[in-house]
Amino acid sequence: MRQLIVTEFISLDGVIDSPGNGPYPHAGWTFKNVPFVAEAYEIKGREQVEATAMLMGRVSYDEFAPVWPSMTDEFPQYNAMPKYVVSTTLENPEWNNTSVLRSIDDVAALKQGDGGPIIVHGSATLAKGLAAAGLVDRYHLLIFPLLLGAGRRLFDDTADAMQKLDLVEHEVYSNGIIKAVYDVVR
Repeated sequence: MRQLIVTEFISLDGVIDSPGNGPYPHAGWTFKNVPFVAEAYEIKGREQVEATAMLMGRVSYDEFAPVWPSMTDEFPQYNAMPKYVVSTTLENPEWNNTSVLRSIDDVAALKQGDGGPIIVHGSATLAKGLAAAGLVDRYHLLIFPLLLGAGRRLFDDTADAMQKLDLVEHEVYSNGIIKAVYDVVR
């Protein structure tokens, strides 16, 4: 069985909306509001090397597909690896090595197959659905020292969403970013 890893830039109050760009009022908050410290992003390079497939929702695909393929120096492994988009409406994705999955059940079947880790970038709605279905094995979080207030959040605020996590790696950087890697306890 393959490991499914959700990786996110997240504010201290749980917002993951538009960390780089997009329509969100605070879009770009990861780079506009916190000084860049290269070592804080080491985990992003490691993810790219260790992952064998990328999974995303339709909104994230629509944001990544026009940009990431041209970033051959920054994302060579992501551009080459198999990519899966969970969508009921996407037809004929243009990004290299991209396939469409129509449901969470299709993701569960992909996870049951052979291969290495599957990385999930962005995709708040998808990540919540994967967590609710018990498919998430690990979270890679870069927690930014910001309170954004509103925006899409990674975790549900429903009473039945409790999940126990085990901290397996952490580090604090000079700019206030905290790396926290959690395994889901089953």
